Amino acid sequence: MKRYNITVNGKTYDVAVEEAGSDSVTSSSAPVHAAPAASAPAATVADGTKVSAPMPGTILDIKVSVGDTVSEGAPLFVLEAMKMENDVNAPCSGKVVSINATKGSAVETGTVLAVIN
Repeated sequence: MKRYNITVNGKTYDVAVEEAGSDSVTSSSAPVHAAPAASAPAATVADGTKVSAPMPGTILDIKVSVGDTVSEGAPLFVLEAMKMENDVNAPCSGKVVSINATKGSAVETGTVLAVIN
C-alpha cells in the first residue's frame, strides 16, 4: 500500500492506495490541513527567488532575458492555460539570474520558470 497527499480545491487529503489485484482496498480521505492559497507563485531560496508556474499551461512568450533587472510586478512570461493568456509577474525586484523555460514548452503547476536574485 502506498500513501499520497492529494490537494483538491485547496484542501490536502492523506490517501492510502493499494495496487490492483490485491485482496482488499483501503482508502482514507480525512483532510490533513488546508493548503496555502497559490497567490504567490514564488519561494525564496538561498540563490534567489524562484518564479514558478501558477497553473499548468504553455509558455507563449518570455518577456525578459538573463541579466535583466526587473521590478516587482513586472511581467516575465505569458502562460496560456485553458485558451487564456496569463501574465506571470515578478514576485520581487532584482536581477534575472536564470530562465528555465522556453517558448512553446508545456509546464505544470510549480515548475520553476525563472530565478530572480
